[in-house]
Amino acid sequence: MFGISPIGWIHTLGSLPAIPVAAYMFIRHGRIVPRSGAGMIYFAAMLIGAATVFLVAHEPVSYVIGAVTLLLLLAGYGVGYVPLPGRSGRYVETICLSLTAFLLMLPTVTEVLRRVPDGHPFVTDLHAPLLVGAQASVLAALIVGLTAQIVYLRRQNKRSFG
Repeated sequence: MFGISPIGWIHTLGSLPAIPVAAYMFIRHGRIVPRSGAGMIYFAAMLIGAATVFLVAHEPVSYVIGAVTLLLLLAGYGVGYVPLPGRSGRYVETICLSLTAFLLMLPTVTEVLRRVPDGHPFVTDLHAPLLVGAQASVLAALIVGLTAQIVYLRRQNKRSFG
């Protein structure tokens, strides 16, 4: 079904929980909160998805996205254990983990549009206007979301020091 191999299903179903969990944390907390129950589910799902992409990728860019996602995921979760000046760790954590959500959604949108409906996908060309528009929308959401997160963190910092 959908031309997905058995390892492809492991990749897809393993990373799928990251989407609603990330949405929940963005709505509830305004960011991905790594040291929470939802944050641990997000980490596990993203780790499965990013690690298995190397087994299912067909496009060279997929390897780059997988490697960058793994690096950002580990940086975002690890920065809380490294002493950094002031509240810079919170910024690094927020930016890294928001970028992982973007790197999850970009190929997700692409693959859904290239595979659904089964046998007659919405797009067959990587340069199709619908696909490019959907990818641009994901990028716009990243820009708006990161801007809002940084503004919110700055306001929290001013309240703490003001």
